[in-house]
Amino acid sequence: MTQVAIIYHSGFGHTAVLAGDVARGVEAAGATPVLLSIEPGQTGFDEFFAVAAESDALIFGSPTYMGTISAPMKAFMDASAAVYFTKQWKDKLAAAFTVSGSPSGDKLNTLTSLAIFAAQHGMLWIGTGQNPGNNDDTSAATDVENRLGSFIGAMAQAANDSAEVTPKAGDRATARSLGQRVAAAATRWKAGAPATVAA
Repeated sequence: MTQVAIIYHSGFGHTAVLAGDVARGVEAAGATPVLLSIEPGQTGFDEFFAVAAESDALIFGSPTYMGTISAPMKAFMDASAAVYFTKQWKDKLAAAFTVSGSPSGDKLNTLTSLAIFAAQHGMLWIGTGQNPGNNDDTSAATDVENRLGSFIGAMAQAANDSAEVTPKAGDRATARSLGQRVAAAATRWKAGAPATVAA
């Protein structure tokens, strides 16, 4: 069975909420998600690297702090030099999700950093595959998928509120769709089957 590792850091619970939704999307595609939460100050990542080696795809999640990835996520990325030189993740599929307090919050920089990180490991990137969900004046809508209009990865807004009430339904649905898309792609990739192209 296809296995997808979801490697994330969550400072205030919002990224953890999204990680759970990504996992549900992976399950909906018939694959097995493995959630790996990076703790503040963590320096040892051997378990993470072992799971990553066994997984068909890796999905990274980080809050956007000060316009970029969080320090714990950066610690994981830096530690991955141990597997970089042996190209253990080469040709695995990769994707990412992030959340910030505001609609923008410079989340694109976080996702771009994670995409470059994956590229350095020789991985193949999977974006949302979705059109922007909200190209009109109802910008306060929270129930449509990809309402923040991201192509490179799933974006969410915490709105400086509790993780018990944010991210809202649309952002959470976007995370589920990303998990489902990555898992379906990883299953095809693993089987050597071509992607289905709609007529």
